[in-house]
Amino acid sequence: MQKLSLHALCATTLAATGLFAGGSASAAEGCDTAGLDLPDGFCATAFASDAGAPRHLAVADNGTVYVNLADDVDGAGLMALRDTDNDGAADEHKTFGEGGGTGLAIHDGWLYAATVTDIYRYKLDDNLVPAGDPEHIVTGLPQQTSHAARGLAISDDGMLFVNNGAPSNACQESDRSPGSKGQDPCPLLDNHGGIWQFSATETGQQFEPKTEYATGLRNMFALDWYDGQLYGVQHGRDQLHSNWPDAFTQEQSAHLPAEELFAIDEGDHLGWPFCYYDPKMDKKVLGPEYDGDGKKVGRCGDYEQPLAAYPAHWAPMDVLFYEGDGFGSKYSGGAFIAFHGSWNRAPSPQAGYRVIYQPFENGKASSDYEDFAGAQGFQGSKEIKSPGSAEHRPAGLAQGGDGALYISDDAGGTIFRVTHEGGSNG
Repeated sequence: MQKLSLHALCATTLAATGLFAGGSASAAEGCDTAGLDLPDGFCATAFASDAGAPRHLAVADNGTVYVNLADDVDGAGLMALRDTDNDGAADEHKTFGEGGGTGLAIHDGWLYAATVTDIYRYKLDDNLVPAGDPEHIVTGLPQQTSHAARGLAISDDGMLFVNNGAPSNACQESDRSPGSKGQDPCPLLDNHGGIWQFSATETGQQFEPKTEYATGLRNMFALDWYDGQLYGVQHGRDQLHSNWPDAFTQEQSAHLPAEELFAIDEGDHLGWPFCYYDPKMDKKVLGPEYDGDGKKVGRCGDYEQPLAAYPAHWAPMDVLFYEGDGFGSKYSGGAFIAFHGSWNRAPSPQAGYRVIYQPFENGKASSDYEDFAGAQGFQGSKEIKSPGSAEHRPAGLAQGGDGALYISDDAGGTIFRVTHEGGSNG
């Protein structure tokens, strides 16, 4: 697929975003791309360029864009933005409420926001910021020092799904220690490493192990409910070479395991910590902590298999199934996935830092993924030595009522608005 030039920018976009220097908009393409590598016919603006560290997004019926912030801004964890003059950039913004996390969703006129330990909801109205006090929906989500980000999804019948990541790499007796065996059974799976379900309307609910919906997930906060099905994208494990140097080369460790896209049903076990997915072998295999040698399948044949797999260590942050024809029929019903970018692919180059499109048909991935908002526009012109050197990192996705796709960037503090020239939002 031909991509628009990274340097096809006009002076007004440069002034608005401050992302790159030089270049002008391509007359042949007819619109600006705000520095993103996009397929032909797609345009972008910097909807906001001072949004703190924006994570997940949600768009209300009136066009207000809500953001859950990784870090509080002005003592608040959420932000509301509105474009009142329809130029593709927010001219009103205000912080409010409980957030300081990742997960965010809108359902039945309510905004749901997650912190590390709690979930709140706000009744939406015509104000930029909801006028009423929030309702406390869930409390007591387990605190942890790693993999603490929450994702939210809400079913059509009002069930609220939230992930609880496992604060571990592979449930070793001594976490991330060379040669340490895995615990079997893994005690972390009692309260971590899964997805829990709650009522979206009942206040004062407490986290309890018995409300678990699915298990065997190392870290999955990229969640979406679409067409009667819960979907999620999994962060795979790390450190095959550093913890098991006699069994895995550094090159193998850089490209194993794949990140995985799943359709998730109640009672599913997705295989962590016992298994990981090898894309070349096209199957789950036993981890070395559980006597795996890179080829043994064992119990891994009994666990859920992914719908699609993506390169190792790309770090999936959000998944969004696109509805309607705003981007043309090709994109209707498929999934956009935001990847944050890698940290441990050495000696290979660090990678990820992009939004991809995964075609779907009849609830299944129907072909290979395609780059949508490409890496060069996010990571910048320099080689990425570590995540901290990336200029921009995709973190959240949302679709507006007019079909526009919003992409948050928690490294550059930017929210992009992507439209299509041939669609109703172009």
